[in-house]
This record gives sequence, C-alpha cells and structure tokens, in this order.
Amino acid sequence: MKFNIRGQNIEVTEPLKDYVEKKLAKLEKYFETPPTSDVNVTLSVIKGLQTVEVTIPLKGVMLRAEEKNNDMYASIDLVTDKLERQIRKHKTKVNRKTRQEGGLRDILRVDAPSQFEDEDEDYELVRTKSFMMKPMDIDEAILQMNMVGHSFFVFSNMDTEQVNVVYKRDDGKYGLIEPAR
Repeated sequence: MKFNIRGQNIEVTEPLKDYVEKKLAKLEKYFETPPTSDVNVTLSVIKGLQTVEVTIPLKGVMLRAEEKNNDMYASIDLVTDKLERQIRKHKTKVNRKTRQEGGLRDILRVDAPSQFEDEDEDYELVRTKSFMMKPMDIDEAILQMNMVGHSFFVFSNMDTEQVNVVYKRDDGKYGLIEPAR
C-alpha cells in the first residue's frame, strides 16, 4: 500500500508516520494482492481531540474510518480496528455471495474459512419516506436542514438538476454530496 499521510494543525513526525504505516500495513493480509491505490491518512487536532481519518479506495468499495481520542496513537489504533471490522464485514458478504453464486472472487481473500463469518448482520429497514423535491440552491438546502433540525438534507440542486445531500460536519461546517460526473 502507498500511504499519503498529511497533518492539519499538527506536524507529522517520522515516529508518527512510521506508526501509521506499521498499523495500516497489517490490513494487507486481508487482500489477494496489496491495493495499488493510495491510502489517504489525515491526522488533525480539532478542539483538543486527536483525529485520524483514513480512506482506502478499492475497486467496488470505499473503506473509510475516522476516530477521535485524547491520544493520537490511540486514535490510530482505533481507526485501524474500525477498518479491520469493515473489511471483515465485506469479506463475509463476499464469502456468502461466493457460496451462493459459485466462484465469484473479489479483491479480498476469500479462500480460507473466516472466523468472522458469524458477523453477518441483518439490516432491518424500519421506515421509508417519500417526498417531493423542490429544486433549490445549496444555501436554501442548508437553511431547510437547519429548520427541520436534521444533520442532513436531500434536495434537488437547481444548478445541476441532480439529487444532492447537504450535511452538517463534526466541525460545525457543512458538506455537500453530489453524484460524480
């Protein structure tokens, strides 16, 4: 794996960089071949909390995890554990699909039986909502989101004529999710 490690409001020292690479390199055991995409790691300090955000783009799946702690090394450990759980969960789904469809292989190792096969979860959908989406700009969508008191808002973007999502970030700012073009 190739690591792209950067810091925000923190200097990324060599020991810190080495620790990140050592911990995340342990995830390679779950892959048939090591991923060729860059592993993006952002280390930051926000409101006194040591934050680690890791994104691993893979074919067909995006692994992303974020953890905050008072200690940067603890944050790195926690984010690695979270990514490992995501990989195992995805691996379980792939194993199940392989057994059902016979022979389907993925980028994750599926040849050996996993001790994590029991981690399969049933997702229970408890509510479905339908609503008309009035075209609006991003500022109006943020205003609507704040008015209803939600942390996200789905809307039809009047500029792009596509469905977008605005959301409130942990740092109090806003984000926008839109389809790739």
